Order: sequence, then C-alpha cells, then structure tokens
Amino acid sequence: MRDEGPDARATQVVPFRFPSPNSRYYGRVSFSNLRALCGQLLSVGFDGPQAPAELLARIARSEVGGAMLFRPNIVEPAQVAELVRSLRKASPAGFPLAVSVDQEGGLVQRLRQPLTVWPDMFSVAAAGDPARTLAVGRALGDELSALGIGWNFAPVLDVHTNPANPVIGNRAFGATPAAVQAHALAFWRGLRAAGVLGCGKHFPGHGDTRTDSHLDLPVVAHDESRLRAVELAPFAAAVAAGLSAIMTAHVLYPAWDARLPATLSRRIAREILREDLGFSGLLVSDDLGMRAVADRWPIEELVVQSLLAGVDHFLVRGPQARQEAAFAALVRAAETQPEVRARAQESAARTARFKALLSPRMPADKAELLARLGTPEHQALAASFPRVAATAAVGSPVVDS
Repeated sequence: MRDEGPDARATQVVPFRFPSPNSRYYGRVSFSNLRALCGQLLSVGFDGPQAPAELLARIARSEVGGAMLFRPNIVEPAQVAELVRSLRKASPAGFPLAVSVDQEGGLVQRLRQPLTVWPDMFSVAAAGDPARTLAVGRALGDELSALGIGWNFAPVLDVHTNPANPVIGNRAFGATPAAVQAHALAFWRGLRAAGVLGCGKHFPGHGDTRTDSHLDLPVVAHDESRLRAVELAPFAAAVAAGLSAIMTAHVLYPAWDARLPATLSRRIAREILREDLGFSGLLVSDDLGMRAVADRWPIEELVVQSLLAGVDHFLVRGPQARQEAAFAALVRAAETQPEVRARAQESAARTARFKALLSPRMPADKAELLARLGTPEHQALAASFPRVAATAAVGSPVVDS
C-alpha cells in the first residue's frame, strides 16, 4: 500500500512498543500488556458536550483507542475544540487518540454552522469536475483540522443504483462505478491534503439495499459478476490509490457468504479485501450497535468473531456498559485463545501504523479557529453546486445522530 503522506512518523508506545510504520516486523507482546493492546482496537462514542471523567480514565489506561463525535457532543466551535483537546490530552504517551467524525456533506454532517454546510456529494459529483470535488474535500478537511479532528468517516464508496435505498441515496457520489471512483477518490485526496485521514465505506457496497442497516439486516442478492463489476469496483480503485482505512457494511451478500454479513465474514474481509484486492490498511467495523448485527449477536461474540473474520478496529457508539463488555471480551479471548491473540496483535500493529499518519496538531485557538471555519471562500464553493433532489435517506437514523 502506498504511504499516505510525508507526515507519517514512528511513535514510541508505552508500556510496549508499537512498530515503526515502515517496519516489517511487529513482534509480540506479553499477556500483561494485552489490555492496552486490545483497547487500541476500540473507538467509542459518549453523551454530552464534555468528555465524561470515566471516558478520560479509560483513554488514560489505553482501554480506548479512539473517540467519535456526534451531534449530542457539539454545541459551538470553541466547545468542540476544547472537547477534542481534552480527549487527546488524556491519551498516554505514544498512544495518540484517533478523534473521528462523520462529516460527509449533505444529510450526514455532524458539524454545521458556523462551519460551512456542504451540499450532498451526489450534487457535488454531478457537476462533473473532480478538481472541484477535491477542493470540497480539502476545504471540509481544513475545517476539521482546525478543530483537531484527524479522521473523517468518508468518502462513501457505495454506488447509488437503487433509488429506493433508505440509507445511502444522495450520500453517494454517483450512480455508476466510474462516477463514484472519480469523485470519491478526489474528495479523499482533498481530505488528505488538509491533513485529515479518510475512511472508505461501506465495504463491499451498500448502494443497492432496500433495508437500512441501522434498523435491520439488508441483503444484496446480486451474483458475483455483478458485485465485482459494480459494488466492488470503487473499493478496488481506492485500494489501488492507497486509501488507508475502509469500513465494513453490516450487509449480507449471499453470492459470497450466505450466512454472515460482511463485518463477520472471513470470505469477504480476508479473501476478497485482503487477498483479491490487496488491501493492507485498517479495516474498521461500522457501529456495532446497529440493529443489523446487534439484534443477532451479543456484543462479546460480535467483537471477537469480527476480529477473527479480519476486522481491525471496532466502532461502539454506546452505551458505556456495551463498550466495556466489548473490551473485556477482547481481552479475555486474547488471553485464552492463541488465534485471537495473534489477530489482536496484527490489528494493533495496523492501528499503530494508521495512527502514525494522523496529524499531530491540536485544535487552533479561538481567534484562529473562527478565521478558519466557514470562510467566504468555503461558503462560495459550497453554494456553487446546484442541488439534486433529496432521497429516501432523509428518514434514516444516520442523518440525525
């Protein structure tokens, strides 16, 4: 996989050492360090505009490797900057915290005014100019970077082939693989130019579902030739381009695995993504609290079986008890099962390599912050795209979370 930028640097990790991002050998850790190792595999959410004391304590003990921001965490820019600063300062030396957000544009953007409010990406891509799409990614990334947020769960790599899709709709960059590939990767390059890491989603494709995975388990029933030609094509292009993180879909693809959704499927996560496409970056689960998976597997089984399937990093929005159960399950399984322990070590190494790419900058101070958010140039760019009609995705829980 191509290095994502010159700012990648080795980090020293306490109480054990993660490798240099360029190292070919990751070594092994003793049982006494498995708790810290397993904690690095989790990104969690929380309630309210301030970081709870218990969360800061878990971060300090390396029982949490990342924090996700949602609308209940957001009041105004200075508050978000202070929140991000407090979260990142809580992490122990060598364990940089990954602070992430869903800032796609359109229906899904947690941070709104006075930041720039961006059009949906279907409208951006419809303008037909990848250079302008890159400019949107760069501008959006500049505003996240000003707040100290280094990881954006975007771009959407799903192909919008089903107009009745209740969750993707105009979150997608287009209705053909070629349009999605051209514009989603341009958006990602713009983010990267701003010092923000992207995350392509939802592998291997959520664009032709009739069910919202927040509510139930969707099925994409196409045969393998169609899946490879349409759903998989943008992800293959993203892997070839060097995208460092990809998010799984809680979706069933019977042509590849008749029993398990992608998040839990070795066939999809290992054979297709790792072996067929050659992806060597960080594979991230979608939120494990979504009903497509949470209604079918207890969190303890869900997190361990997803790890064994090939997922490296787990998103658990809440509640706290569910997050702690996921952490305890990973530790317990790693202590007792050699296969789980080996996978946890492998995933911790990938997480460390990914985190070495994160921008080290803390949030800007208040004066600089206000000057970098919602600038006239960004506002003019956002206003320059004619809007495409909204889709059924307006009713999805992902929009208002």
